[in-house]
Parts: sequence; structure tokens; C-alpha cells
Amino acid sequence: MLIENDKHQVCPLSILLSVLSGSWTMYILWVLAEDAARFGVLKRKVEGISTKVLTERLRMLESEGILFRHYEATIPPQVTYGLTDRGRELIDILMQLNTLAQRWYPPVPPVKTSSDTL
Repeated sequence: MLIENDKHQVCPLSILLSVLSGSWTMYILWVLAEDAARFGVLKRKVEGISTKVLTERLRMLESEGILFRHYEATIPPQVTYGLTDRGRELIDILMQLNTLAQRWYPPVPPVKTSSDTL
């Protein structure tokens, strides 16, 4: 849902939130914050995402100028995705969200069972 101000212009925050709130989008950005990656690597790192959704999200993020797509005409072709300067602006925000998530949802240590002591 886009929020409009009194002049019937779309609110910039509403636009940004609609871009970032798509399923898997923030996680893809989090993975790419480490380094640029090829499609197959992204697919493995973003466990559970379908090829279709990953393709859609990458295309959308590229069209928004958040990601770059580097294509090499090799056999097989190699396509690498990474963050643009605009995408790197999001890293501090993602880091703050990660800090908050770690505080709100601390990792639960595994429960020891009797078989662990054998």
C-alpha cells in the first residue's frame, strides 16, 4: 500500500518499503552484503527460495539500481550479482536490524541428550 501526502505525491518511504518488503528481498541483500555472487551460489545460500522468485527479486532489485548484474559470455554463461553504491547504502540498516534480531531472538543452545554424553 502506497502512502500519499497532501499533494497526492507518493511518499518516498512508501516506495522504499514496497521495494524492500517483497519476500526474500532483505535476505538476498544480506547475502550479497558479504560479496558479489553467481546465481547458483545465491540459490544455495538463500535456502528455500525458488528459482522463479530469486530471478524475479534479482530483476526487481537490478531495475531499482540496488544490484548490478554482470554477464560473461562464456560456456556456460556466467552471471554475477552484487550491490551497487545504492545497495551498499542499505548495509548499515541491515546491520542494525541484525543487531536488533540478535537481541530479540538470541540463539537457543542445543539441548543435550543422554546420547551426547556417551
